[in-house]
Amino acid sequence: MEIASRLRGASFAAILAVGLFFVTAQGGASLLKESDWQQGKAFLAEGKAREARDLLEKLLQRYSEEPDLHLLLGIAALRLREIQAAEIHINRVLGLEPDHAEARTLLGWIHLEIKKDYPAAVREYTRVVALRPGSAEAYNNLGVALKKQGELDRAIASLSRAVELRGNYGEALSNRGWVFLEQKKYREARADFEASLTINPKDEGALYGLTQVLRAERDYSGAEKVLSRVISQSPNFVYWLEWVQLKLVHYYWILLMVAAALFLHARYNKARTLRRESHGG
Repeated sequence: MEIASRLRGASFAAILAVGLFFVTAQGGASLLKESDWQQGKAFLAEGKAREARDLLEKLLQRYSEEPDLHLLLGIAALRLREIQAAEIHINRVLGLEPDHAEARTLLGWIHLEIKKDYPAAVREYTRVVALRPGSAEAYNNLGVALKKQGELDRAIASLSRAVELRGNYGEALSNRGWVFLEQKKYREARADFEASLTINPKDEGALYGLTQVLRAERDYSGAEKVLSRVISQSPNFVYWLEWVQLKLVHYYWILLMVAAALFLHARYNKARTLRRESHGG
């Protein structure tokens, strides 16, 4: 279903947590002494991207060779939806420090979610995995990109590695569930979605994924109940539309079974009448 596919994409975008990269940006010793640097980081933490950008840009004349300064400016630009400016800063980071894992992750996110250039995203995330082989997030991101590129088996392998590295990684479990769902491996998909929900009962992606598994298994009543949970925490029109559709399908099958039962009952009565007549009853 096209609607479900679009929603899954939105779910995969959330795993990248672009806004959290400011935590890793330390800066050089001189930059650490600057009040604008500290305040700029604080503004980013508070979601005040414009204020952060205005402060951090003041530092560029003296610290134009600081990779983390460009990193934070790239994040601020992304939050302001200034994609071209974000790319300029991110590429500047990589010019100064080619193995900057956070900058490559951000660049991969731009390729994946904005440009829809999945091969480029896979290349960036593969490099991040090489730089951070112990990072569950790196394998999770690579798995998402591989899934979007259509390499489902490789996506499963990458997401499984993420789960191995962090056993309670609900997002990776949910993402792997969606790949299994696309492969029509419903038992495996259901296990991943349910495992993710034990970690976070409100995981919208896992809840919605579970509705798709139940629907594929023709458990329309179960799918309807789980979708009701999704709607209670995210009253999206698309979810309401699917809930109505499930209701109609559910009652259709009930009516179909009633009609089949009545038909079989009529056939049985007719056959019994014919037997009686043949025996002179």
